[in-house]
Amino acid sequence: MAFADNVKRLREIKEYSQAELAKWTGVTQQTINDYEKGKKLPTIVTAVDLAKALGTTVEKLVEGDG
Repeated sequence: MAFADNVKRLREIKEYSQAELAKWTGVTQQTINDYEKGKKLPTIVTAVDLAKALGTTVEKLVEGDG
């Protein structure tokens, strides 16, 4: 669950709410919550948007080096 953990950790480091991150990536707050709980994985387009918003790369989000 490196992806889920990285999304949550980086969001908290940046002090973004789930709602803010959702707005910037074009998904719902519930979807961000599902990503962070490991219930869903994003499309590649959304993963790129998440990485940009969190100041990292898709590879680092997935690999655990976020």
